[in-house]
Amino acid sequence: MRPQVAPVVGPLTKLPAEPVPPHRLPLLLGGLGAGYGGLYVALSQGWYTGRQVAPHWFNDFPEWKQLDKAGHFWGAFHESRGTVDMLRWAGVADKKAIWYGSLAGFLIQSPIEYFDSRDPAYGASATDLAANFLGSAGVLAQELAWREVRIMPKISFHLTPYAARRPNVLGSTVPERLLKDYNGQTYWLCTDVGAFLPAGSRWPRWLQPALGYGAQEVVYNDPDASRQAGLRPYRQYYLSLDVDLRRIPTRSKTLRRVFYALSIFHLPAPALELNSRRGLVAHGLYW
Repeated sequence: MRPQVAPVVGPLTKLPAEPVPPHRLPLLLGGLGAGYGGLYVALSQGWYTGRQVAPHWFNDFPEWKQLDKAGHFWGAFHESRGTVDMLRWAGVADKKAIWYGSLAGFLIQSPIEYFDSRDPAYGASATDLAANFLGSAGVLAQELAWREVRIMPKISFHLTPYAARRPNVLGSTVPERLLKDYNGQTYWLCTDVGAFLPAGSRWPRWLQPALGYGAQEVVYNDPDASRQAGLRPYRQYYLSLDVDLRRIPTRSKTLRRVFYALSIFHLPAPALELNSRRGLVAHGLYW
């Protein structure tokens, strides 16, 4: 007989046996609307403050070893995942929560492309929009197929010396470097293997294999500038393990909320790295 495992729920997910207070849905919609509007007012007044030009497109797909696309996918995925769970918490019918919530990541992130389209140094990116769409679609497909997320994108980050070379681009403070220094970012796909195994399997649902992707020496997008600086950007591929904190049993609602929030991150673990520069590298503990 297969051991009983507590179902994965978000901190706001509605439990079927509990009545849903009628104020939850208006409260949720009001909060989402205020947050959405405030975000883009803040961006328009605090970030996109320079000279503006007519909207235009820009092909940035060859840049940054596509780590920015991985970031768009990761962000849209978790915005959609969180909204699906919040709609369930508010009492929305499950199928509607899945469809409406899954659209959230795409709708939240995509207007940024309009602001980029007015910036003379950038432009709207079709591949950013595609990454946003795929992130939201990843939640939709899994929720429709399994009513849960079994394959989760996550991120890990460490500080690198490359940000000091271009602090205006890669960040000068720790929060800026977390967002901008792609050399320190690794994106992961973590799989709930136990969900796919037959009944009777003893594989612990909290332990998951993880595939990672990163890059190093990504400081300039211009190959000539990289060569002049003595840099040769290269990709990194990882095989590791991850702990799904959502599967850690606890009776504490606070801890469940904390574990849910932290589940967007890949936790430090041993890893194997493959890259074109050094071949196969073993890490005792990779961040």
